[in-house]
Amino acid sequence: MKNIKWILVSLLAFAACTSSQITTSWKAQDALPQKYNKIMVLGLIRENDRSLQENMENHLVGDLQALGYTAVSSLKEYGPKAFDNLDEAAAIHKLKNSSVDAVITIVLLDKQKESKYVPGNVYYSPYSYYSNRFWGYRTTLYQRIYEPGYYVTDTKYFWESNLYEMANQKLVYSVQTESFDPANSESLGHEYGQLIVKDMVKQNILKQ
Repeated sequence: MKNIKWILVSLLAFAACTSSQITTSWKAQDALPQKYNKIMVLGLIRENDRSLQENMENHLVGDLQALGYTAVSSLKEYGPKAFDNLDEAAAIHKLKNSSVDAVITIVLLDKQKESKYVPGNVYYSPYSYYSNRFWGYRTTLYQRIYEPGYYVTDTKYFWESNLYEMANQKLVYSVQTESFDPANSESLGHEYGQLIVKDMVKQNILKQ
């Protein structure tokens, strides 16, 4: 019994930690694993709460650093509006002056909220208990315990990340993911960073 409980707890914990999944992944045919000098992680996320962009960038940066790369967050390196008034040439010049030779974008393509009704449960005594006598029947039916139904709102995030080489601004890798009802932006960023870096290693984009 203890083993069964442990397995159930483990499965629930695993399910709770895997709200994100890759839907499509692509790499350029001539892409080879690279050891980039400095990778900048750039979040393009239109949310009122900046913590989402901070967490998404910071966790992907941390996972790249854990792999041995020098990686920086665009927010920390340049601030939230560093590229707003720049044209293409000025933006590329700014990055190259900072020794950035690769950029990974994190784009929030869409965010959807969906409400659904969870029906309540009804508990009642077995038929034989109350069917013989009127009062037993009436009392049992009256005392049925209802758990009222309720509405829950699930949130889906649709993401895309691209890896560009700054030498020629070439796209070498692209991945699309879905995140279903994450606990918070911290856990979402943690999960996303690990997922993307693991896939880039698997696709032979990054050296391990």
